[in-house]
Amino acid sequence: MSAMKETAMPEGHSIRRLATAFQEGFLDQRLQVSSPQGRFASGASEINNHVLVASRAKGKHLFLGFAPSLDTDAGQWRWLHIHLGLYGAWTFAGDEEFHGPHAIGAPRVRIAETETAVRADAADLVWQAQQAQHEAESGEWEPLPPRGAVRVRLLSEHGVADLTGPTRCEVIDTTELAAVEKRLGPDPLLPDPDGSQRAAFIAAVRASRVTAGALLMDQSVLAGVGNIYRAELLYRAKVHPLRPGASLSARKVGAIWDDAVALMADGVADGKIITTRVEDRKEPDDQWYVYHRDGRACLRCRRTVVVADLVGRRVYWCPGCQRAS
Repeated sequence: MSAMKETAMPEGHSIRRLATAFQEGFLDQRLQVSSPQGRFASGASEINNHVLVASRAKGKHLFLGFAPSLDTDAGQWRWLHIHLGLYGAWTFAGDEEFHGPHAIGAPRVRIAETETAVRADAADLVWQAQQAQHEAESGEWEPLPPRGAVRVRLLSEHGVADLTGPTRCEVIDTTELAAVEKRLGPDPLLPDPDGSQRAAFIAAVRASRVTAGALLMDQSVLAGVGNIYRAELLYRAKVHPLRPGASLSARKVGAIWDDAVALMADGVADGKIITTRVEDRKEPDDQWYVYHRDGRACLRCRRTVVVADLVGRRVYWCPGCQRAS
């Protein structure tokens, strides 16, 4: 098996799917909140036996709102703030009344197949099979013990969600929630009826001499875009990642925003990032134009895709389709 080149951090579409999963599987239910690993015991105790009253996402941040009861004033809610980072993931299970995904998070989004990834996925499947077998034998659903270093477990009457490996896991109040959201830039997955978020993105990019490749990864400029969407958006716009933001026209930057809105919405619907058009695919699994295609021929012009380091992350582009000037 090939070595893993890079672990992909969950991007905004995955966090949006998580927010929906909690809305559909746990909203308005009183949850038992614990920290099997023990590292989040204090935070878990703050929201244990509270009702999940809200589930929302902005960029790569998930916010789960808890309150003592459904009629608690929103200003008094407490929020479980999660950022998965490179290694965080949620795993779900439940009875026949529970509706939710199997797992969403970084360890399940592997760029190259590796023995480690296969073992992780296999362990998840075994855990799910054990859940099903126990339910079949006992006639009732009961959550199995946590598997691995579970930071947070959310347990309802019909389902369970386990969180492992997050970069950030904390309980915050409404003021702190507002501060986190204020630091984040426009999110292409959030409604923008008056176009103000699109305009803010255009203004931020065109006011900066920082490279376009760095700006698209700056969460204060564009929330939710990670390394895959960054590479693919720039390719589709024919923009070299090292071009300064200020060198781009408002029309070009606006087109990048519009493309992000469409591509990320597709990611939410499909559960995966696919940026290639059908007519450009040489093989059925050609889902990206340049991301992780370094050393291979561009799907359009056949020039060799290259890779370089930019602000601590790899950036990919085609020298034929994405000119430096």
